[in-house]
Amino acid sequence: MSGNLLTDHPELYEAQFPDHDRIAARWAEDVLLRHGAGHRILDAGCGTGRDAHWLHRQGRDVLGIDLAGTMLDHARTRHPGPDYRRADLRTFDLGRTVDAVLCLDSALLYCHTNDELTGFLDSCRRHLAPGGLLVAEMRNGAYFLGRTDLLDRPRTRDLTWQGTTHTSTTTLRVDRTAQLLRRRRVWTSDAGTPPVEQHSAWRLLFPQELRNVLASAGFEVLELHDGPGPRTDPAWRPGGPAPTGTADGDRLHLVARLSP
Repeated sequence: MSGNLLTDHPELYEAQFPDHDRIAARWAEDVLLRHGAGHRILDAGCGTGRDAHWLHRQGRDVLGIDLAGTMLDHARTRHPGPDYRRADLRTFDLGRTVDAVLCLDSALLYCHTNDELTGFLDSCRRHLAPGGLLVAEMRNGAYFLGRTDLLDRPRTRDLTWQGTTHTSTTTLRVDRTAQLLRRRRVWTSDAGTPPVEQHSAWRLLFPQELRNVLASAGFEVLELHDGPGPRTDPAWRPGGPAPTGTADGDRLHLVARLSP
């Protein structure tokens, strides 16, 4: 059987990837404050709505978009406040203007082709106010140049949820022709249910490639570095070290401003 167990069960998603201190949203808020962004925010690929909800509680006017209806239903119920809509981040047309677009946890990398990436940036440009920001956090394609530590072996993780222990076995491989990092994840459980196999992929973008794409789309890159960020080790923390300026780690953090 194939499917996306985490997307179909948002509570399980939040248990598998906890962020009790809302580090991702707090990191994004810090970026927005440092660069003087206005209060209207689009969270593109908002998932369960945790980050959108936290930003809303800081007084921001937040619109969250996602393609997964189950995630949006969960967001409206468990993380209310923002305006949640079903939309594709590659082609969204929302009929409003925002001061910043957030694209966290590698959501940008679901734009697998050049046309899809161009579509996303075109959509951002249509919706951003003059001088608006694009803030993204994602895997770093450059990390996989000569490194195989994330590819060498399957990774297994156990999670007990609602009395059932779920085991995920994840394998990553690089598809060099398509420039994608492909993931195969198989879920089993001690309840004896049939295995669930999930396939997904992220575009592998390199720092200089990303700079060129953004410049062509009318954006000025303000920051592009490997951390610290919400998913680095050590993770970003308020008042912690400034960004390193390097792009060698497995995460990449982008801040770009729409040129006048």
